Amino acid sequence: MAIQDFTAGQILTAAQMDSLQANDYNWTVSTKTASYTLVAADKGTRVVMNSASATTITVNDSLFSAGDTLFIQNIGAGTCTITAGTATVTTASSLALAQWGGGTLYFTSAGAAIFFSGGGASYGTATGGSSSSITVSGINYTLLTFTTSGTLTVTKSGLFDVLVVGGGGGGGYRSTTNIGAGGGGGGAVVQETIYLDANATVTVGAKGAAQTSADTSGNKGTVSKCNQVGAGGGGGGQAENRGTSAGADRMDNAGSGGGGFSSSAVGQLPGQTLVGIGANNGGNGGHVTNVAGGGGGGSTQVGQANSGNTSGAGGTGTDVSTFIAGSALYHGAGGGGGGTTAGGTAGNSTGGNGSTGTGSNATATNYGCGGGGGMTGGGAGSDGVVYVRFKS
Repeated sequence: MAIQDFTAGQILTAAQMDSLQANDYNWTVSTKTASYTLVAADKGTRVVMNSASATTITVNDSLFSAGDTLFIQNIGAGTCTITAGTATVTTASSLALAQWGGGTLYFTSAGAAIFFSGGGASYGTATGGSSSSITVSGINYTLLTFTTSGTLTVTKSGLFDVLVVGGGGGGGYRSTTNIGAGGGGGGAVVQETIYLDANATVTVGAKGAAQTSADTSGNKGTVSKCNQVGAGGGGGGQAENRGTSAGADRMDNAGSGGGGFSSSAVGQLPGQTLVGIGANNGGNGGHVTNVAGGGGGGSTQVGQANSGNTSGAGGTGTDVSTFIAGSALYHGAGGGGGGTTAGGTAGNSTGGNGSTGTGSNATATNYGCGGGGGMTGGGAGSDGVVYVRFKS
């Protein structure tokens, strides 16, 4: 039950005493079926997650005081991850709770908590891809990197952290003099902790190839997957006539950049309105007097619209260094748009730059980035990647 307040000298009823005693054995329970943010009333209770899909329980500050506790458990098939919102949460185990996992959240101050695991699933082990040893936030992991499709061979059942990047789209090619070429969209980037007790198929999405056919949209990238975790490929840059209406839909804008697909999509037209992680539209392009294409959408930002005769920049990607360790490394950035006066810059300088000639290719080692749009050819995107890590 929730904490009760009593006044000095108050005489408790039998019912109040019974409820206090009962709480030692049967805590007040609130069951959640979707991601949830803790509130002050959760103090001293048991929060139960029951969902077949992945969920989060977010912890914010200024709701609890030092010494407050609550119990969190997961009875659903989907992994529940305890997530630091404005508070900090530390643990010696894992904040990702597989089915039947749980533990006590203990607050050391209003803004800091420690999660003490009460058991449940721990990290597993596996082989596949290329293996390396990394340290993130003081925790040692084995990192498996898949740059080509393969099998994740599970040698011990348990939890695995997975980061999936879809293939980046190629930039558009628009030779028509009054329309710009859109930049390729960056692939979506999805991170999740999953439980595996059997081998998993890993699919690495291919890049959108360089566009060599005049007056066409760029080629879209394809989807990357690891088990049930998937990240869509980037949409190729658009190269369609905007028309005369100032309020024209994005699909009608001249040279609008492509957008990354949603995490669950396996096929979607570039430039459509998108829903989900990495689902960022490309920027609008100019027409007639402003022959400039829009930048491709990145995994964390929409592509930029043209500014006069200067084509739009690609949207920014995702810094994956917090997952794989090392210095900043961006995946899923959009390519710059192409035009007759000036091309747009690539997102994070890792997608392809747009051009008045042929758009440049995305940087190969920055996975899932879009290629630049161009007036004599569109640049290629870069292939996706799948990272899997587990505690060493």
